[in-house]
Amino acid sequence: MVLKVGIISANWGTFAHLPAWRAVPGVEVTAICTSRQETAEAAARTHGIARAFWDAEAMAADPEIDILDCGTRPNIRHSMVLAALRNGKHVYNGIPFAADLESARSLRDASAESGAVAVADAYGQWLPANRVARQMIDDGFLGQPFGGTCVFNMSLFNRPDPHFPYNWFAQGGQGVSAVRNLGSHALHMLYFLFGPVEELVAVDQRLLDRWSFPDGSAITPETSDFASMIVRFASGMVLQFQVSWNAPLGRGWHLDFYGSEGRMVIEAPSFPTAKDTVLYAGTLATGDVRGHKGLQRVDLPDALFRASQVSIDADMPVPPCYPMALSMEAMVGAIAGKGKAHPDFAQAWEIERVQEAIRLSSAERRWVKMTEIA
Repeated sequence: MVLKVGIISANWGTFAHLPAWRAVPGVEVTAICTSRQETAEAAARTHGIARAFWDAEAMAADPEIDILDCGTRPNIRHSMVLAALRNGKHVYNGIPFAADLESARSLRDASAESGAVAVADAYGQWLPANRVARQMIDDGFLGQPFGGTCVFNMSLFNRPDPHFPYNWFAQGGQGVSAVRNLGSHALHMLYFLFGPVEELVAVDQRLLDRWSFPDGSAITPETSDFASMIVRFASGMVLQFQVSWNAPLGRGWHLDFYGSEGRMVIEAPSFPTAKDTVLYAGTLATGDVRGHKGLQRVDLPDALFRASQVSIDADMPVPPCYPMALSMEAMVGAIAGKGKAHPDFAQAWEIERVQEAIRLSSAERRWVKMTEIA
């Protein structure tokens, strides 16, 4: 049986999600939806998609569609995802997962009630470096988890392009911010490596109060662009974590962590991709007593860069497509009763609980235990 997919969004949806879906066996993208008839029909023609919709709830109710891929703004797509789940559709939902905690809770509950396979678009755990790091941790490479530092800093709006399709990130009330967007991807990766968060203390704020364009115009942002926190995981790992989308010459992704036996570093020059994300590791046995030597780059298995089933690999010109396709392939397998899709809505709910703890900690200037976020 071929599963039929409908995509909501003709920006990132057609640029990245469409080629990813088309690389997965047993799937056909048959519909595209935008907010207007003319743009929906134009997108369908341009990308060779059979059907155009300009009413997302009509797409969600269509009996010919099996999977709804919903990638528009968090506050807008909430009702779309609920409609899809009510109509028995499987869902591939964007990041941030929801606009706020209550919206996230309703998505979690609707997913559980529907019995559908529902996945969040946080594909970082499919990156080869992260998969190998997780296996090494499971095999005891770190020993007892101790601590580390995570930095995810990018320069998205310091010199903004007026044609960048995500300048709306400046608008309040959309469910977005540096820590909700970049930070959600990061937290999914940290959850994959270290498990659930136990408690944290955080500051979440806006530092750059004007986004200035080359023509002299400007945007006054209403969203926060910087967050810094200390995160304690149930595993015992304690991380200093900083995220920003307005960091001049931002270093990208850098995660440095250690335990009683070893140390590991995972880094990428920008948003983590399959090809650019590298892993280093070392133990006291391989270095000197001060740990100044012995941290070596880990050779990642070639098989992780080219899966046997999906028709693209890590050399795909649009880097997110490959790990995204692996996540989608697992989703299709789960629909067929083979294995489990991840990250699923249950994991996405846990990340939203962490986001609420960040908000509460920053507002009240205190440590917040996850037991407070029900």
